[in-house]
Parts: sequence; C-alpha cells; structure tokens
Amino acid sequence: MVHRPIYLDNHATTPVDERVLVAMLPYFTERFGNPSSTSHLYGWEAEAAVKQARNILAEAIAATPEEIIFTSGATEANNLAIKGVAEAYFQKGRHIITVQTEHNAVLDPCEYLRSLGFEITLLPVQKDGLIELSELETAFRPDTVLVSVMAANNEIGVLQPLAEIGQMCRDRNVLFHTDAAQAIGKIPLDVQAMKIDLLSMTAHKVYGPKGIGALYVRRRNPRVQLAPQLHGGGHERGMRSGTLYPPQIVGFAKAVEIALAEQATETQRLTMLRDKLWQKLSQVPGIHLNGHPTQRLLGNLNVSVEGVDGAALLLGLQPVMAVSSGAACSSAKTAPSHVLMALGHSETLAYASVRFGIGRFNTEEEIERVGEYAIATITSLRQQAMIV
Repeated sequence: MVHRPIYLDNHATTPVDERVLVAMLPYFTERFGNPSSTSHLYGWEAEAAVKQARNILAEAIAATPEEIIFTSGATEANNLAIKGVAEAYFQKGRHIITVQTEHNAVLDPCEYLRSLGFEITLLPVQKDGLIELSELETAFRPDTVLVSVMAANNEIGVLQPLAEIGQMCRDRNVLFHTDAAQAIGKIPLDVQAMKIDLLSMTAHKVYGPKGIGALYVRRRNPRVQLAPQLHGGGHERGMRSGTLYPPQIVGFAKAVEIALAEQATETQRLTMLRDKLWQKLSQVPGIHLNGHPTQRLLGNLNVSVEGVDGAALLLGLQPVMAVSSGAACSSAKTAPSHVLMALGHSETLAYASVRFGIGRFNTEEEIERVGEYAIATITSLRQQAMIV
C-alpha cells in the first residue's frame, strides 16, 4: 500500500468534512430544485435551504441575512467588492488603499482599476507583516473611496487589526473591505464591532466545498452601493446574477456552523500543534519565522531556511508531507513570494520558505513526524551544499 504524504497545505484548500458532505447530498438528488422557482415544492425546498444557509452565515459575522450575497468564491467576492465599489462611487473619488501583502484576488483588480485611471496606494508592512496604522492614516485622501485589508494572510497567517482599521475608515466616511477567506470560522468576526462594510469569504478553506463563497454587503449605516459585475436575472438583490447552487450553499453554511461550534477546542488544539512544530524547527540554526509570532492564524507556520535551495527543500519534503512555499494560486510561478519580499527578505531566503498549514484532521503524531523529517531534510541539504 502506497502511503500518501501528510497533508499540511490547509491554507490552499481543506478536505470536505464528512458532516458537510452528508448535509449536501440530498440537494444533488431529491431536493434538486431551483431556489428561484417558487411555484412548486421542489423550488420551495431549495429556497428554504438557501434561506437557512444565509441565516447561518449572517449570524457567523453579526450581519443580517439580506446582506449575504452568494458568489463562486472569495476571488469573485473580492472582485465584486473592489470593482463594484469603484464603479458605484467613481464620481465621489478614484483612490483606493490596500496592502502590499494582499492576495492577488485583491491586488489584480486594483491594478485593473489603475489602468482605468484610479489611483492605488499600496501600504507597506512591518517586518512582522502588520501594517503601521499611522501610515494608513497618512494615506487617506479626500477622494479615497475604499480601503481593502485582508483579515488573515494566506501565506504568513498574520491577523491585521480590523477593528482599528474599520474605525479609521468610518471616521472618514470611507468604505472598508476585508478579504476574510482564511479567517471565516477560525477567528471571531463581527462586522458591526469591527465596522466592516464588505467582507469576502469562501467555503473551501473551512472544510466546505470548492466553488462557493459570499460577499457581505452592508445595508445600513452606511448603505453600500455596488455596481454588479454579472448581469442577467437580477439574483442576489441584483448584485450577482446566476442560478444559486443549493448543494454548495448548504455545504458552505454547514462547514461554518461546525467551525464555530468547535472553535474553542480547535483553537487550543491547533495552537498546541503549531507551537510543537515550531519548537522542533527552531532548534535548527538559520530558520526564520515569517510573520508575527502570536498575532497569526492558529494553524499557520511559515518559515524561511538559510543555506538551502528552495526547490530542493520542497522536493526533499515531498515524500512525507504536502506543503507549499506560498500561495497555492501562485505555486507555478518562478518569482519569489511578494508577501515574503514585502517583509524585507532577500530573493534567496524568500525562495527557501515553507508554509505549514495545520488543520482539523492533523494529529500530534503527524506533527512529530513532520518536524523530525523536516530537520533531517534541512541538515542533509546543507551538508550536500557544503560538499559541492
């Protein structure tokens, strides 16, 4: 029997929890109706399932159900938020503030808007990956319409100070968007307390299915206007046309429901596993922790290793563990991680990085084995480099 490597790439995607799959299955077969077809039982069943899911997701972030707009994932949600606000508010201003370490699903829409005449300010980060709030304060302009700062970084796991950013935006009547793809179900999110106006989320980072996400759009104080990016049918309050897919929507809500119910115990367990792995790896000289040591996702451990070739390191780890060196969507690119470069790393050190994404189904025994094998691999590669 061939043993599969230990999966430690849970920031790229997560396996669907069996409890989520069980909740989804009836909506592929018996309850297959279109939730917009409300003249018969099949449509009613689908509509009721979507309504319940909307309620669950809204409650998870202290929103109202009407403020949840379903999308195909966080990438679409980010595009709808950024381009939708830019188009709706361009007469008020054409300046957007975001951060150098954002996911490309935020940076690329901003670059697209730049090509249309918008001005984009990219805030730098400190060596620990956190933004400096005073630099954000300086970046605001009278024509600033949107600030977009991700809740939890997909590579280094850093948690930005959302409440402080939200208050700064509210004080200046600027809309605040956060990409919470990595954060939903893992850390407390409250759009009211944090004064978040738009929030992107996805299911597949929290043990739900791929291909489904949502955008929270504030309805009051202030009421956010969005220009739709998809037209044809007027679904989702006219903001996102397209037939809703109940199996995915049900799975998304079930995944978030489970994550919230188990958040307290999982917080303790993941913290223990992450700290255990770091205690092992930190014994080896020349290993650097990327990102803030404590203000980070519980299951995230991103390290850079001196004295080894990055490609050789990942290749050497492959027989035992499935890990990555950065964002999954950028893994085929040859350029070093823009996130690690923003921390001030050299290209060599940025290349020689490993992102360990510890998740729900990882065990203490697996983490023990991963730590030992990683140390052995690093030691071997350094010895080979000395011989050459």
